[in-house]
Amino acid sequence: MGAVDLVRSRRPDLLLADKSFGSQSLLQFLQEVRPYLQSTAIVVWGASITEPEALRLLQSGVRGVMRKTAHPELVLTCLRSVASGSNWMEDTLFRDAPRLERYPRSELTSREQQVLELVEQGLKNKEIARELGIRPGTVKIHLKHIFEKTGVRGRYGLALTGLKEKGVLEMAPSFLEA
Repeated sequence: MGAVDLVRSRRPDLLLADKSFGSQSLLQFLQEVRPYLQSTAIVVWGASITEPEALRLLQSGVRGVMRKTAHPELVLTCLRSVASGSNWMEDTLFRDAPRLERYPRSELTSREQQVLELVEQGLKNKEIARELGIRPGTVKIHLKHIFEKTGVRGRYGLALTGLKEKGVLEMAPSFLEA
């Protein structure tokens, strides 16, 4: 019996998926089992997970993302959080984790706020330009200013920070103090 068949027949409450099968294979697996997992909380763990991969996983319905090297207490925290309906991600997956607490969204202009919202939705520069009726080069300038003002590098960092700020994503430190 294959993994997809097993998930279809058992319909687990919680599914821990290993990224070591490869990002594309994992996303394909998730797409195949998604119709059978309406109430299943999915957690992906891997030896290395990049910000873009973490964002794609969250956008595909995964509710937890962590590294295999996570402290056992963090693994339990993640599983409990995801099982209770929250989204969860280990902060070491996020390049700019120390800057999260000083993310000054209020210092952005209204146009920068609009660009940021569209980045958080996963739109590319050309799509943002079309949506706002501006040129792609202007989008790049706004993104440059957003990066400078927030201290967050990269559009994936912006998107993940936005999810955290909106309370859609819980981020936990990579270690817990005793």
